[in-house]
Amino acid sequence: GTAARLGLAAVWLLAGASKVDDLSASGRAVNAYQVLPYDVSTVVGAALPFVELALGVLLLLGLATRLTAGISAALLVTFITGIASAWARGLAIDCGCFGSGGQLAEGQSPSYLPEILRDLGFLVMAGFLLIWPRTPVSVDGWLTGEPVVEDEDE
Repeated sequence: GTAARLGLAAVWLLAGASKVDDLSASGRAVNAYQVLPYDVSTVVGAALPFVELALGVLLLLGLATRLTAGISAALLVTFITGIASAWARGLAIDCGCFGSGGQLAEGQSPSYLPEILRDLGFLVMAGFLLIWPRTPVSVDGWLTGEPVVEDEDE
């Protein structure tokens, strides 16, 4: 549980940090999916790094873990759906998951399958935390005063 929480925290922190210094590029990456109107894409792209950073911090602290895992799962399903949609429609884009993203240069090929598989792995981590949110050394545990119950079969 702790590994899933800290691993997912690292993913969100890296993803958000890689985009937060160029919010307009993040907006262009969202727009490249050709799903939302341009103005909405730019707003979503500008907000997304801050959402990712917030999720990362909450998971790092172990605060509101189940809620954060649920939001993470919903966001990952959205990302997987977006990548699959771009693939199905024949778009040649970089997902923008850990950087600026957007249209690929002439001759470059997208890597949709590895991106989808990677995000499915992250989704499994979020799902694990939805079911078992309590982990050692977490604010959730400290606030409730409840010790983490280890599996009694071990």
